[in-house]
Amino acid sequence: MKDVSRRRFLAASGLAVGGVSLFSLVEQVKAADPVKLPLDNPQAKALAYVEKAGDSQHANYKAGSNCANCNFIQGAEGEAWRPCQLFPGFLVANEGWCSAWAKKP
Repeated sequence: MKDVSRRRFLAASGLAVGGVSLFSLVEQVKAADPVKLPLDNPQAKALAYVEKAGDSQHANYKAGSNCANCNFIQGAEGEAWRPCQLFPGFLVANEGWCSAWAKKP
């Protein structure tokens, strides 16, 4: 039988408790309800996100393109705010637009 020192046992116990706590925290974050994407979010700013596509001043904007007809949109059709693959944990406006817009196939 191995002789386990008290110090080694306590260190292993601490790691186990820490791992369980971290897992619990991650699950709580996953379960949190998504919120509307803030316009000052760094990712939103980098991709020139706007809540109304027609308000976009971006050179790549084409009339008729919006989050509702983008390949990255998720969730149920017809909802005003939906999840987007580009902004995990946030909801984007169905009428919104960003420079990563890609037409649904």
